[in-house]
Amino acid sequence: MDVLEFVRVRELEVAVRIWNPSATRTLVAWHGLARHGGDFDALARELGSEWRILAPDTPGRGLSSWSLFPAHDYLYSHYVTVAIALLDHFQLERVDWLGTSMGGLLGMLIAADPQHSGRISRLILNDVGPELNKQGLIALSSYFGVTHRFSTFSELQQELTQHYASFGITKASAWRELALNSARRLPDGRWTYHFDPRIGEQFVHDTPRDTWADWASIRCPIMVIRGETSTLLDAETLPRMAEAQPTLVTLTVPHCGHAPMLDKPAQVDPIRHFLKHSAPRPPMAGGTAQTATGGQHMGKSMLQWLAQLWRRWWK
Repeated sequence: MDVLEFVRVRELEVAVRIWNPSATRTLVAWHGLARHGGDFDALARELGSEWRILAPDTPGRGLSSWSLFPAHDYLYSHYVTVAIALLDHFQLERVDWLGTSMGGLLGMLIAADPQHSGRISRLILNDVGPELNKQGLIALSSYFGVTHRFSTFSELQQELTQHYASFGITKASAWRELALNSARRLPDGRWTYHFDPRIGEQFVHDTPRDTWADWASIRCPIMVIRGETSTLLDAETLPRMAEAQPTLVTLTVPHCGHAPMLDKPAQVDPIRHFLKHSAPRPPMAGGTAQTATGGQHMGKSMLQWLAQLWRRWWK
């Protein structure tokens, strides 16, 4: 990271990590549910000095503010508000977007929104799509909905290594760096993860639906990256995605699950090629009656199902 900038969005301070700040092209890189923008350090190095990487920490994660009103702020609709505010702050009328998991869904919602679709020129989704594996969602909600406490930093590092084994990280130095950037100390001297444990309430208040209508309405070039053993994006979903988006570019990362870390040339080179050679289509003019807007209208059936599941889980 070369620059750390803090942007005020309403009552919250949002940290934005920036690599290559003077580069001529910009890529917004948005992290997953319980991660932060620091995850894109290796991507920035591999992608090269031609690209300015803007990687925000979503509210409740990393160096950004924690919300006093999680039921209001830890929602996709609010993340859309934050994202558009950041694009305005950096004076980005149109920008390429890469999102891992939650960050990919956020980019998809923006690209499908009649009001904001023109802000995204190319969209890269890292191990996420318009339909998610239910068991994978259950695992995410159960793990990230509670505070994890560790007596020592070594215990935290060991747990983190086991939980994120599917990232495909192979170097001990990378695991150590991930742990250092994922930990915070509690008042009693123990350790926990960097994020607000209440981000898990998103699974009750604002779970994304099967956004096939949104997916079909996207008009910018799209690339989807999938971990070979992903527990969130099923292999069977990719052909259906391609039916609605015939120019879809796909990449399957071997020996990796949810979600690829995008830290190796074999993963980054196809991203670079896509960003350089896919011609952006004109912004979408207006929407159809089927198109959701900015994630504000969540599918009731999926939302109620996971809400009931959450309550049964924690009884």
